[in-house]
Amino acid sequence: MIGMSPQMAKLITDIEKCRNEMVRLASHASLADQSVLEASTRLDSLLNKYYFLTTKKNA
Repeated sequence: MIGMSPQMAKLITDIEKCRNEMVRLASHASLADQSVLEASTRLDSLLNKYYFLTTKKNA
């Protein structure tokens, strides 16, 4: 990820891993399953952090 801080690159990698994990869990369980909900909550948190960092940079 050229021109990107190591912190942002790690965050994007974490988002991708978390999303893939959530999709994997959801393909084997109900969307209301506790493990899927926990993965979704983690992904929301990572996406909120990404949004904060990108809007702060552009503000």
